[in-house]
Amino acid sequence: MNQGELRSSRILSHLEGKTAMYEDRVALGIKGQFGLREFTYKGLGLMSRKIARYLIEDLDIKKGTGVAILSESKPEYGACVFASVLAGGVTVPLDIKLSIYELTSILKDCLPEVIFVSQQFLKTAVELKNLIPEIKHIIIIDENTQNKDYPDIYTLPDKYNAKWRQRSSKSTALIIYTSGTTGAPKGVEISFRNMNAQLEDLTDPINAILPNNERITLLSILPMNHLFEMTVGFSTFLNFGHTVYYTTSLKPKDITGIMKEKHVQFMIVVPAFLKLLKAGIEKEIKSAPKSTQVAFKMMYNAAKYIPSYRIRKMMFKKIHDNMGGQFFGCISGGAPLDLDVADFFERIGIMVYQGYGLSETSPVVSVNTDKRNEMASVGRPLRHFEAKINEENGELLLRGPSVMKGYHNQPELTAEVIDKDGWLHTGDIAKIDKDGHIFITGRIKNMIVLQGGKKVFPEEVEALLEKSEYVSEVCVLGTYRSFGSKDGTEEVTAVVVPKNTLYETKSDEEVENLIKADVKNLSERLAHYKRPTNVIISKQELPKTTTRKVKRNDVKELIGAK
Repeated sequence: MNQGELRSSRILSHLEGKTAMYEDRVALGIKGQFGLREFTYKGLGLMSRKIARYLIEDLDIKKGTGVAILSESKPEYGACVFASVLAGGVTVPLDIKLSIYELTSILKDCLPEVIFVSQQFLKTAVELKNLIPEIKHIIIIDENTQNKDYPDIYTLPDKYNAKWRQRSSKSTALIIYTSGTTGAPKGVEISFRNMNAQLEDLTDPINAILPNNERITLLSILPMNHLFEMTVGFSTFLNFGHTVYYTTSLKPKDITGIMKEKHVQFMIVVPAFLKLLKAGIEKEIKSAPKSTQVAFKMMYNAAKYIPSYRIRKMMFKKIHDNMGGQFFGCISGGAPLDLDVADFFERIGIMVYQGYGLSETSPVVSVNTDKRNEMASVGRPLRHFEAKINEENGELLLRGPSVMKGYHNQPELTAEVIDKDGWLHTGDIAKIDKDGHIFITGRIKNMIVLQGGKKVFPEEVEALLEKSEYVSEVCVLGTYRSFGSKDGTEEVTAVVVPKNTLYETKSDEEVENLIKADVKNLSERLAHYKRPTNVIISKQELPKTTTRKVKRNDVKELIGAK
């Protein structure tokens, strides 16, 4: 086996060295309607080998064959990922929230032969197989399916050995589709080299977060088709021998239930989840007796001056007890972190480590583990990344072994984002301080250019308007005027969703007037040109991705703007 193949096999360390080292420890588990289901490291290894042998010997799939997965997150999902790698497949995790049209567009681009599917999405998989003749096999990943038409992984032959297919480090391990809604879908090709670089680089932030290398229990709430979850919440934490649990529900009650039952200590989250969790805690405080509210406020103000997280946890013991008593922190990524939300959790004794990355970087670029007093920073680049700022437009450029192979079947699009010197053009506006810490300030494509040439970054305006006690969510974007002397020029528009409780006591007109007045008041903190000149009220929740990012183009369609 050559050196390239040796390096690619490192991704299978979970099934080789780790399986032997942690064999009886729980690797993956889920709390569902039928109770708790768990895979030990040994069990995960056996199930992965069993599925892989079936793919190789019974289905006769060839090296490089596409293997799609359409399922909610669960332990069996992880077994299918490892099985695909053992069998030499290219894994294509699919977003369960996409329509048949969107999924068809994606699958016609990568043409997998196999779809692993949960019982819940079997009907969708069958429809896709009928539409795309290249899909030859459907395999159900649930047990007790009693389905006579398609095999499930639990009833496959109990055979665990085959000639596993090692591949070079340059081979594609995953194709992650970031969009399949219009035109050609964009599939990010992640190689074994990319994955290995991530596993190696993430050792540093994980060691900083867990300095004593203790084993922890992690709760996973992000979809496995999201590369942030696949790389960090799944691959990295299993690589360290930790335990990962999933939940079938994202209701606060169900999440806190499993946190208590399994003594969850850590999570991988997106900022929207932290915002919801903060709102839930504040709601409980507001419903408590007046004396409790006053005591909380006093302790909250005092906590700012207490550096010890252990003491802060003691001060807010009841809040921590409601989350199981063991939860100490999380890595937040996938979108910019609201600093007020981060400060809230830090004050009550929960550490929030803001990270930054893109699917095109496999995906993690940095995690802020050292500059704790600068929550706005996303940290220094990981060990093998180079980072610099394009002096012409302020764009962050990155280079290193985690940068993707390219976009599947789209060499021209790849050349647009990775230049001839290997620098990835991120599309993010950033600053890098003298210590090398990165600060993301906006997106080039979101930037609003006003008539006089002034530039407005929507993220800055949104962060301010989200401070309003009346606002549930807000999206700031540039829209074009179609009247008056400024016809055809771009203006700053704020689309605001008020809190539902406002409508319980006020008419629609009163709510609109209240919101517009509050936006005007808050906007006085901004330079005059950054202030929204157009405020649109929406009762409808803003369209979002699976990781709760607002889809700006869909918002424009929602309000009928150009």
